[in-house]
Amino acid sequence: MTSHLVKLFTQPNSAWADIRHDEEAHPRHYLSHLLLLALIPTVCLFIGITSVGWSLAENENVRLSASSALQLCILLFLAIMAGTVLMGAFIRWMSRTFDARPTLNQCIGFAAYTATPYFVAGLAGLYPSRWLAVTILGAATVYATFLLFTGLPTFMRIRKEDGLLYSASVWGVGLLVQVTILVSMILFWFNTLQPEYLRPAGLG
Repeated sequence: MTSHLVKLFTQPNSAWADIRHDEEAHPRHYLSHLLLLALIPTVCLFIGITSVGWSLAENENVRLSASSALQLCILLFLAIMAGTVLMGAFIRWMSRTFDARPTLNQCIGFAAYTATPYFVAGLAGLYPSRWLAVTILGAATVYATFLLFTGLPTFMRIRKEDGLLYSASVWGVGLLVQVTILVSMILFWFNTLQPEYLRPAGLG
């Protein structure tokens, strides 16, 4: 897993060929990568929102109780798992149009490795800040898009011309899935689990 992680940021084309080979030799090879890296945003977010907090107004620092933060982070972890599996299913379904015949596990693996920049960006959760989050997530989106467009033809073993359209389709579906799952998760957490906020004394 470590070698793939490093190569995705240093030698992405070579990394995708290695990942495809490993997925063919060992189905579900992606699981360790997905499960471990998905812990980065969840654990970092828990630390950030319980220990550091964030500012909603000047001179105000808001934190979450440990129980509310744990609920949010568990939901985030489950959302990551569900989103990756769902994207894998969509990638496999769309592959038929481009004469590619990957297995479902290979498609889930591709989705998991493509999302690597987002997992690494989860380190920003240690210091919750709106502008830091926007900057880091923006950079992660750019690099994840690069990995998608350069890696999909190699991973699926299709022509680059077909890979461009295939990648664009995956990108559009991925954006829709990501927004839908995250918004649903936040609404469920906020309206059903009723988070407990910890504000400084005197601010209510």
